[in-house]
Formats: sequence, C-alpha cells, structure tokens
Amino acid sequence: MRCHKCGSSESKVIESRDAADAIRRRRECLECNHRFSTYERIEKMNLAVVKRSGSRELFDRDKLKRAIYQSVGKFLDGEMETDSVVSAVEEVLYALGENEVPSNQIGELVLNELLKRNEVAYIRFSSVFYEFKTIDEYANILRKLKK
Repeated sequence: MRCHKCGSSESKVIESRDAADAIRRRRECLECNHRFSTYERIEKMNLAVVKRSGSRELFDRDKLKRAIYQSVGKFLDGEMETDSVVSAVEEVLYALGENEVPSNQIGELVLNELLKRNEVAYIRFSSVFYEFKTIDEYANILRKLKK
C-alpha cells in the first residue's frame, strides 16, 4: 500500500476489522507516520442472471435489494434485515459455483429467506414473484403455509 501523503510503499497494519463485505485495515506509514485506512474485498466471479425472457444480465445486489424492499416494504425490520436477506441469497448463489443462474432460482432463494423471517413478507413477495392474478392464488399460498 502506498501512503497517499508521502508516496512511500512501506507501511504497517495497526488494526484490522471486518466491515460490510470487506476487511478494513488501519495502516501507518513507516516514513511519515501518517495513518490511513484501506479496504480489502474478495473479488467475486461475475454471475449472470438468466431472465424469464432468456436475456442475460449481470447479478446486481442493489437491484435485488430494491426489488425485495419494494415488494415487502415495512414487513422486514428495515434496511439491515433486507440487506441480510440479500447477503444470504448471494452467499448461496456464489457457493453454487455457476457462471449463470436462472432468475426464478434467485426468487426461490429469496422466498426461502423470507419464510424464515416473516410470513406476510413471504406472501407479498410470492404474489409478485408468481404474478398472482386471482384471490384463489393467495388462498393456495396461505393453505401451503398453514401445512
């Protein structure tokens, strides 16, 4: 790591902490004693999402987070819980080791996470994911939940 104050490449790590999706390191330059932070992130492979239409796009964590928030809104305990759902889904997706994943598989993973957390959120996301058109479709999902 180069010190942005003097340009020296000699520094020592003072402290390391886990940050969201990264490791934060506090460093001190051995030349000028300037302290600075660096963040190390694990580089993940590109993951393509195969849409229902057959088109492909890169997996976008923020897009998934927005979709979950739009469909379940207040039924999760804020942005932190939504982020937790996305992280759990993302972890499973990357653990698969595949370059491409169908969008319906992502939806099923989201549903599994929501079912663990909030039944109403599960039903709301189901209605969007499965594109419910009738009240009977809601009734079917409720019966399934009661079993």
